[in-house]
Amino acid sequence: MEEARYLYCIADSKEKTSLGKIGIENNEVYTIPYKDLCAVVHNSSTEPYKSEDNEVVKGWVKTHEEVVEAAWKRFAAVLPLGFDTIIKGEEKKTPEESMRDWLKEDYENLRQKMEKVRGKAEYGVQVSWDPRVIAQKLSEVSSKIRKLQEEMESKPKGTAYLYKQKLEKALKEEMTKEADECFKDFYEKIRKCVADLRVEKTKKEKDRQMLMNLSCLVDKDRVKVLGDELEKINNLDGFFVRFTGPWPPYSFV
Repeated sequence: MEEARYLYCIADSKEKTSLGKIGIENNEVYTIPYKDLCAVVHNSSTEPYKSEDNEVVKGWVKTHEEVVEAAWKRFAAVLPLGFDTIIKGEEKKTPEESMRDWLKEDYENLRQKMEKVRGKAEYGVQVSWDPRVIAQKLSEVSSKIRKLQEEMESKPKGTAYLYKQKLEKALKEEMTKEADECFKDFYEKIRKCVADLRVEKTKKEKDRQMLMNLSCLVDKDRVKVLGDELEKINNLDGFFVRFTGPWPPYSFV
């Protein structure tokens, strides 16, 4: 079997050590240092991990993430690599020599990335609202909607139906406008609390509408500041905040 090295992450350490048999398929995970960085790896074949069984693949991916997290807790700062990153030997080089060569060639880039994430963690922030609560509030404060409601009440049944359609359209427009304004307002407040952030795709929810889904890179001493700001949003009538983490900085490397 041709040998290779399965790469989990790059760690902010020059330590040569073993993390134990915590890798995929119980492989021993250890470090390959170069200067003040090290690669966290296990010995593998050159073939990627493949299976027709989705549960098996999910288990491998979960183990990959657990190893990255263990390295993160051990070394404080890591640059996570994606599942199935495999470094092979080249010509007369062993896989370990190829790994060191890669660390050497990409050293400055890796150091810059490490500087960015050192002392920080990734958190997820999702803000949703209850459309029924927000629609009721907008119906009470929007002069345009109030006017349509009053006109509808004074019209005969046939005409009232047309007004109902107008009312629904107007409310939809107000909801869209309100969602846009809330996103801008919340984004700006959250941005001031974090080192970096990324806007992710919103997800469907049963009884709520997700307005924003963010990945945030947060300094350890700023987590409470962010939490306090999110609590203010969560306390608004009809709004809900989901705040998750901390994790290694997957979204920022």
